[in-house]
Amino acid sequence: MPYRPGLDPQPTGDRASGARRIGTTESIATDWREQLPVLMGQSIVLREMRTSDAPSLFALLTNEEVARFISPPPSSIDGFERFIQWAARQRAAGAYVCFAVTLAESDTAIGIFQVRSTEPGFRTAEWGFALGSDFWGTGVFLEGARLVMDFTFGTIGVHRLEARAALRNARGNAALRKIGARQEGVLRKSFLRNGEYLDQALWTVLDEDWRANAFSGASRMILH
Repeated sequence: MPYRPGLDPQPTGDRASGARRIGTTESIATDWREQLPVLMGQSIVLREMRTSDAPSLFALLTNEEVARFISPPPSSIDGFERFIQWAARQRAAGAYVCFAVTLAESDTAIGIFQVRSTEPGFRTAEWGFALGSDFWGTGVFLEGARLVMDFTFGTIGVHRLEARAALRNARGNAALRKIGARQEGVLRKSFLRNGEYLDQALWTVLDEDWRANAFSGASRMILH
């Protein structure tokens, strides 16, 4: 999650069109590299992060209960601002997207969903998520995950979507299982946290799984 300037890629000339259907409502054509669309569900909205989100994200995602099983988040509000700016550059280069999670009745960011390319062309990608603990068990993750999968498979055109979760993170592993991800194996001692290497489960969803199991729900994609 932290801002890492050494990872900034150079923009490529290949542009991906976002003129696709999300869920059951027709979407507006957009190039996600120029601007992320707004993904609207029943009770939540996913949108591009803004620097004004830094205070709420810092307060919610640096809480030890949230942070103990994720890569260390930025340690200050300024750090989150730099992370948000870095994420916009990565998105413009076609390598990464990060959505802020908000409730339908509030524009305050309560978490994030990230998707990053792990091979040229964005055919294989890894995703991650972090939500404020007050919103665990409320259905926010499930709805957000479906919106992100719709966008990832239907608009970006990802073939294989991977996630990693520490074996000790029972809640995270259960959430991935609930959305239909399949555990392919265990990555031994693959995650360094607080000076200790932890085992991680490797979870995957394929585009064919997404189509066959109708993960996509009623949602719509709009532009500001």
